Amino acid sequence: MKRTDLVRRADELAAAREPFVTALVVRAQKPSSVAAGDSALVLADGTIEGFVGGACAETSVRLHALRVLETGEPLVLRIVPDEVGREPEEGAVTVENPCLSGGALEIFLEPRLPAPRVTVVGDTPIAHALVSLGERLGYDAGTDHLDDDLAVVVASHGRDEEDALERALRAGVPYVGLVASRRRGASVVGELRERLTEEDLVRIRTPAGLDIGAQTAEEIALSILAEIVAVRRAHHTVPGAPGTAIDPVCGMEVAAAEPTPHVERDGRIVWFCSEGCRERFEADVPAR
Repeated sequence: MKRTDLVRRADELAAAREPFVTALVVRAQKPSSVAAGDSALVLADGTIEGFVGGACAETSVRLHALRVLETGEPLVLRIVPDEVGREPEEGAVTVENPCLSGGALEIFLEPRLPAPRVTVVGDTPIAHALVSLGERLGYDAGTDHLDDDLAVVVASHGRDEEDALERALRAGVPYVGLVASRRRGASVVGELRERLTEEDLVRIRTPAGLDIGAQTAEEIALSILAEIVAVRRAHHTVPGAPGTAIDPVCGMEVAAAEPTPHVERDGRIVWFCSEGCRERFEADVPAR
């Protein structure tokens, strides 16, 4: 895949709010099938688009790219054909890949995660402050989302509150907040008892925000966004992120993802670092 095609593909994924990782070769020792500057995209299901090494290198890239998606932190991945006894370094991981046919590789893995969405319901000073401050904090804050939202904040001062809260709760939004006094908030929750379960209702945060003594619209928005940050850190996951497995032939840890070589045996899936290990396994453990 040409570099211009990868850039276009990355733009498409970002526009669709699909998480992915950019993998860039920064160093390649001879003999190697890649060169510095070669790149690829790793999707959330483990698919690799582009080229950053052969099948053996892809195994390590896939595994650690998926971990980068989980942590949200970039990483330098060093892939070596044998153990070199290096001390662990912050921001870098060195893995021994015995099936690597070329020289050592260094690949920079950078997660590209969609900005968390915060839907704000209402046309009030607090609602406007939430959108403005939320955008400055890197959130996709607006009034027309409610699909994969991290948070929904109802700041409409009595207008369409119950319907907005019900939609958010039924959608499973992690943070659902209502800007209201304790007394009015309790009244709104009471109105929803005929529509929702108590398990749903206890998820409504009202008054929304941390108790910091906020008084102005901007201070209240700050207290709500601080509470949203805490929820975000507790709920950071990549939907459908694959797990890991151990190749029974070579002992390497691999991503349990569809693009990884695998076979089904006795009702379970066995994963491998490469087609070579899969073929050796099948030769030793033929299908029944």
